[in-house]
Amino acid sequence: MFAQRLRPRRLRISENVRSMVRETTLSVKDFVYPIFVVPGENVCEPIPSMPGCNHLSVDKAVELAKEIASLGIPAVEVFGLPEYKDEIGSSAWDMTSPVQRAIAAIKKEVPDLVIVGDVCLCQYTTHGHCGRLDGHYVDNDATLPLLQNVAVSQAEAGADIIAPSDMMDGRVRAIREALDDRGMTNVSIMSYAVKYASGYYGPFRDAADSAPQFGDRKQYQMDPANAHEAMKEVDLDIAEGADIIMVKPALAYLDIVHRVRERIEYPVAVYNVSGEYAMVKAAAQNGWIDEKRIVLETLTSMKRAGADIIITYHAIDAAKWLKE
Repeated sequence: MFAQRLRPRRLRISENVRSMVRETTLSVKDFVYPIFVVPGENVCEPIPSMPGCNHLSVDKAVELAKEIASLGIPAVEVFGLPEYKDEIGSSAWDMTSPVQRAIAAIKKEVPDLVIVGDVCLCQYTTHGHCGRLDGHYVDNDATLPLLQNVAVSQAEAGADIIAPSDMMDGRVRAIREALDDRGMTNVSIMSYAVKYASGYYGPFRDAADSAPQFGDRKQYQMDPANAHEAMKEVDLDIAEGADIIMVKPALAYLDIVHRVRERIEYPVAVYNVSGEYAMVKAAAQNGWIDEKRIVLETLTSMKRAGADIIITYHAIDAAKWLKE
């Protein structure tokens, strides 16, 4: 008799009841939208492997930033293709490069929009690796001053948050010191603390022209099999001065997101990466899934696992769907 009184279905009986007891709420304020800027003017070229995403010149990036802000999305992350590449990626800190010009232009036209600057060298180097080379080895300590240059240049352009994604040891401390030495103490660091050597990055490497010219990135990005190591990376980056901790990719690593959330009291970000995005888009285009339902369910799973911030190419669509 008592067992018959235990009916969880009573709290699923209508949408209003379900919304009253809903444990996790997805909001447009959770999103960061990544944009890809390129040289030129009036450029808006589709990225074939990422349907709905485009390469944009600075003027077009500003137009998109205005749309993003109008939807209530609070932030963008700026990636870019440079006008030139060299062995050390010096265009990454060139103030005339598309990324720095886009950050400055967006900040001028949409001042309340939070701008995240991605700090890495892979799309700026001729070899496609994330640091200075010593033969075929990425020299960790020789790379740190280069990352400092990139971070400072982006902050000077107007970035509110610096997001180092290179996975060099000690980069958070080096960047924090460089920013503080120049009086930029209010610029935050969102560290790609837990970045796995993942197969889910394929479309991004096309979009950013950043595929390595030899080997892979397993000597500096994390082994997908490791979880305890992820906690070590989190602890180190917090000790070095990170303000926000990121896990990348998101969907295949929600167990790691949950462990990080349980471990720290800092904001946790996830990156819903290009491969995750492209798979959903491809399936939707073939009519195999309900795109809206799948996207919102997927993003909610990231929030439920413990993410406070979700970097996602779905942000514009999701924002519109959440407003319906």
